[in-house]
Amino acid sequence: MKPYQQILIEECGDPLLAIALPNIVLTDPPPYQQLGADYQGKSPYCLRSQVIEALKKAQESLEQRCSGWKIQIFDAYRPVEVQQFMVDYTFAFLLQQKGLEEKDLSPTKRQELFTEVYKIWAIPSYDLATPPPHSTGSAMDITLVDSSGNLVDMGGEIDDLSDISQPNFYANHSDPKSQLFHKNRVLLNEVMESAGFLRHPGEWWHFSLGDQLWAWLYNQRNPQSPVIARYGRI
Repeated sequence: MKPYQQILIEECGDPLLAIALPNIVLTDPPPYQQLGADYQGKSPYCLRSQVIEALKKAQESLEQRCSGWKIQIFDAYRPVEVQQFMVDYTFAFLLQQKGLEEKDLSPTKRQELFTEVYKIWAIPSYDLATPPPHSTGSAMDITLVDSSGNLVDMGGEIDDLSDISQPNFYANHSDPKSQLFHKNRVLLNEVMESAGFLRHPGEWWHFSLGDQLWAWLYNQRNPQSPVIARYGRI
């Protein structure tokens, strides 16, 4: 169990809606569908209605700071079955990358690989008390697009398993390119936080509002006024 999964959930009933904001870019085609993930007829580009309103505010904040720039959604709503698919996909990727066969793995080595997988993937739990953040409709993986329609370079790809995914990976690098990567990550975080979102501590691209992870992060900052999660699994 991850620490944030201990946060209580009191579902507020906010509906899951399609992200239909004019200045928000949706990655086309959806990346995980391209890999074979089955969303069971649902779109990955859905969020709770209040989360969509907050996303609109984040986009407005971005436009005020960088004219013509847009938030691009890589992935948002994710059924637990898709979460399981991506955990399995990443595990298989690691096996191939390391030249290993699953049948030859010792229990210790198998656990070691899954520990690496779970650095960025939430456990695909069906327990209503411990839903994966994306399965609540309140979490999203995002990046930025500049005024020319080009992806802003964040110095690492979404879902990279290495330390480069740490939000502040480039903070202490002095070369201009690394400082630019850090500046871009800071910008993304600041515009999202301005609308109430909080970022996953180990992923520069993951932001949520109202789920267990968000509540856990909020409580770290505000121990005198703790909150509980308002979004459970959909």
